[in-house]
Order: sequence, then C-alpha cells, then structure tokens
Amino acid sequence: MTQPPSQPPPPGQQPGQQPGYGYPQGPPQGQPGYGYPQTPPVPGQPPTQPGPYNQPGPYGQQTGQPGPYGQPGPYNQPGPYGQQANPYGGGGGYPPQQYPGAPTPPPGGNGGGSFFKRKPGVVIAAAVAGLLFIGGGTWFFVSGDDGGGKKSVSKKDDDAKPDGNGSDDEPDNGDGTGGGREAQDDLNAGRKDGESKILWLQKNDVDLPKNGADVYGPWFAGDIVVKAMYKKVVGYGAADGKQKWSLTLPAEMCAAPTMSTADGKIVLGIKDGVTEKSDCAVLQQVDLKTGKGGWKQTLKQQGNFDFLSDITLAINGDTVTAARTGHANAFRMSDGKVLFDEVAGDCQPDAISSGTRMIAAESCPGGDIDKQQNQVQELDPVTGKAKWTYKLKTNWELDKVYSSDPIVLSLTEPDKKSWAIVALNDNGTVRSQIDGGKDKFQPKCGGGFIVFGANLDGCIGVAADASTFYMATQPSETGSSGTNEVIAFSLDTGKAKWRAKAPAERVMTPLRMEGANVLLYFEPSYDKGGAVATLAPTGGAPKVLLKNPQSTSQIESSFYDTELDYVDGRFYVTSSRVSASDDKAEMETKTMMAFGK
Repeated sequence: MTQPPSQPPPPGQQPGQQPGYGYPQGPPQGQPGYGYPQTPPVPGQPPTQPGPYNQPGPYGQQTGQPGPYGQPGPYNQPGPYGQQANPYGGGGGYPPQQYPGAPTPPPGGNGGGSFFKRKPGVVIAAAVAGLLFIGGGTWFFVSGDDGGGKKSVSKKDDDAKPDGNGSDDEPDNGDGTGGGREAQDDLNAGRKDGESKILWLQKNDVDLPKNGADVYGPWFAGDIVVKAMYKKVVGYGAADGKQKWSLTLPAEMCAAPTMSTADGKIVLGIKDGVTEKSDCAVLQQVDLKTGKGGWKQTLKQQGNFDFLSDITLAINGDTVTAARTGHANAFRMSDGKVLFDEVAGDCQPDAISSGTRMIAAESCPGGDIDKQQNQVQELDPVTGKAKWTYKLKTNWELDKVYSSDPIVLSLTEPDKKSWAIVALNDNGTVRSQIDGGKDKFQPKCGGGFIVFGANLDGCIGVAADASTFYMATQPSETGSSGTNEVIAFSLDTGKAKWRAKAPAERVMTPLRMEGANVLLYFEPSYDKGGAVATLAPTGGAPKVLLKNPQSTSQIESSFYDTELDYVDGRFYVTSSRVSASDDKAEMETKTMMAFGK
C-alpha cells in the first residue's frame, strides 16, 4: 500500500493561509462530524455528502477529487472507510434526522436512547447567574445501614476565599446522604449475585446559571476523585463519595486538561472577570489531594484577534500548555515558570495533546484562503523545539490524537468530509494507514463545545499498544439493542489482524489499554447493566471484571455525554454537563455514579 509522504507539498503547490482550527466549522465538537459543516437533507432525498477517501459514499456518489497527497494511494483507493459518509459514524445521541450521515440508533437499544449523549450545539453564555455551591450532592449506598440518615448542610460561597489560592475553610465532609437528601431506597436492594455494588450516586445540588454548566474531570489522586463545575472544584472519597475538600474560584471555569500530573496536580482555565466580555485567560494550579490552590498565570493577548477561540489545556510531564488559534503558551507545572510562547518557524500550534508525547496540530500562514496548509509536530515539552514535522496535504488537518505512544492520528479534510487514520513512527515518518475496508466505525470524542478551536484529546472507542490499534465498529441494528465488534489492526501494515464480536445484543467500547489487554465497556440496555471487561491482545471472548446491576441499568444509562473511568477496581460514570428545564429537574440531575466489588 502506498504511504502518504511525510514531506512538504510537491513543487508548484501553494501553501494555504487559514489556520486549520481558527475559523467557524459548523456544529461543535462532540456532534456528528465534530465541528464540520453538514448540509441539511432535502425532504424525500438522501443527503449529498461524499464518502471519505474519495470513495462512493453510502449514497453511491463519488467525490471526484484526488487523494490528500495528490497520488494514487491510501486516500483514494478502495477503503478504508468507503461506506461511511461521516468521519465518525455520526457519534451517539443526536437524532439522526438532524445530522446527515449519523447512524440510526438500534431499535429499542440502550434503554430508550443512546448511552453516549452529546452536547447541544449552543454557545454557552459567560454571564454569571449568582453564586454556586457544590459538594453535598452525594448519595452513599451500602447493603443495609445508610449511615444513619443524618443531614449535611451545603456550604455557601459567602464563606469561600475569593482568590482561589486555598481550599474553603470548612469543607462539608458529609455523611453520604446527599447534602441533606435522604435516599429514597437502597439501590443495592435489587443487586444479584455476581453483580457489582453501587458505591455511591451523586446528584447535583447547585442552582446553576440559565444555560447550565460543563462538568470538568473527573481526575484521580490516590483515594480522592475530583470534579469541577462553574466556580467550584470538589474532592470526594473514591470509596464512599464523601466530600473531602472544596475550592471556590474567583470566576467561572472555562478549560481543563483531560489528565493530571503523576503527583496529583491540575491546572484549570478560568475567566479573567465575571462579565460576558471576560476572556478565558487565567490559569490556576490546584492540588487534587488537598484542594489547595497553587500558582496563577495570566495569558497575555497576542494580536488583535487573540482569545476569539477557546483555549484548550494539555499536560505533558511537568509542562502544561494553553493553546488557541495560532498560539500556545507553555508553563512548568511545578512552579508556573514560563517555558515558551511560540515555536520556531511560521507554523504555530492551534492545539496540543496530553500524554507522553507533546503532539501539536499546527497551521501555517499563506496567501490562498482556499488552500490551508497544516502540519503535525512533536515538541520538546521544555523548550518547544520540534523533534519532527509531518506535513499534511492541502486542507487536511489533525483532528484527534488517538494515541501519543504509539502515535496514531485522526486526520480530516472538512470540506470533503474525508477521514484517515495514520500511524507514525517515533521519528514522525509514516508507519501505516489504517485500512478499515467496508466497516463503519464510531469513535466517541468529547472535549466539550470548542469555539473556533480544537481539543485533540478525549476519545474512546479506540485504543493502541506498541503493535496494534483497536477500534470498535458502529453498532448493528440487529436484535433488540444491536451489537458490534472490536477490530485489531496491525500498526505496521494497517491491515486487520482479527475481529472480536460482542456478546449478543451488547455494544462494547474500548476505553484504553489495561496492561497488555484492551479495557472495554459494555453499554447498559433496558434489561442489562453495563459491564467492564478486558480483551486479550489475541482477541477471543472478553473477560468481565465488573458486571453492573440490571436493577440500576436505567440510572446508569441516563447520564449525559458520559465520561467513563475505571480506576483501582472501581468504575465511575460521570455526566459532562448539568442543565435542566427548571430548578427542580436541575437538582435531581445525576452527576456521578460509582461501582465496585
């Protein structure tokens, strides 16, 4: 198979002008297409968008355009995704009639709706609608005694420190009953032999602004699990859900990385004021173990159009970067020291991924608005110096980093709705392109609604080890709730090595690697709880680690735009946004659920 070259465009080809991530791109990330315009369907007619890779799309038409590297090769040969009109198979949760190319949910599946609900396509207002208090919304469930039913009192922001540099004076340790709400029933009462326990269930107890608020996290540090929303960061006991500490910030949170440092530090992006004109320009370090605020840094405006795009944060070892269109500021995590604010050359980062390698999506200035030139670089986290550069074909861009070690990248051409997955060697040369044949795939990528920006992290449905890339197929529509497969691809050839089928009427999603095995999640349905399992690197039948109760499957499937985490034998389901039509519904919104043995 001819490989896409990792070199500059051929002679005579003019580089593009626009940054690949700096201009409006239609629907927000998290929706089908992840930020690219989609033509509304005409009633009675099929959508007219082309299939990726220049292939006949699902509606039988050709794009008629050359591959992204201007030659016969992996982007315009049969496959890999010739049947897929939408790069990600549409994602989950959106009504298919609203988004051309989105898969139709299997009939009767997932308890009446997709488990992976996506964020709404609206701009979240920055206006502050009153003070927030978080921390008393936990229900703790055990078999038998519920802790005495004592009520705890939520602490208001009036007592909070305004500078964000220390935890609140008296965090509500709670008693596990949920901030004054006693459990109506024991969720473990219907648990059968062999099923996991519901360790605790947390509900929202916050009077939110009109448009609700994003939930950041969770992050894990020892026996503490931390999530953040609006102006509050809260640490809970991982085993019992009781509040350990809370930290009030002076303004609304606006960005957060997907991961923390190995020693339990995080850096959050917060607004530089409390008005609608406030920018996401302040960085605040937080110790996840203690809730203490550390150093602060304010991002300086670089050019008249800076801060028009949202910032995204990434952590690479002892470095945190704040990236937005054409700019990336790097700071040392331990003390906030400025490391670099630009990289060598004309091309500058628009987004950076977290992980063992600092992978940057970069746009390059040019003279033709219709010919954008982008590239990918691995940067030294301390100096910002490029270790290698991978040039992309005109108008192609780095969309997601599925893995930074080994390097597996998702590339897209937004105008043509084209998609490719490319594996690189450690020096940035092409290792292979994944050949998906006629299968349809459905990676699920979160990261929130990014205005004119990009978030390279936060994908599930994919995993990689040193030699193999694993990806789940889009669920079928057979049976009562559909089923799917995980396909293992060789990173050396891009070809499929084996396929593992999910059990009947189950849909499985790779989360990450768990040692040498692939960690999987089985989505809940109306008659089955979810489950955590592993799949051997040779395939075969999944091995179940946690089987969640069937009696609580409806609760498990009700979380919005779900974050899934398996840490130290416990499984956490977390909503990434809280929003409701009225105050009563808002207070009953479930935000986090923990399962264990």
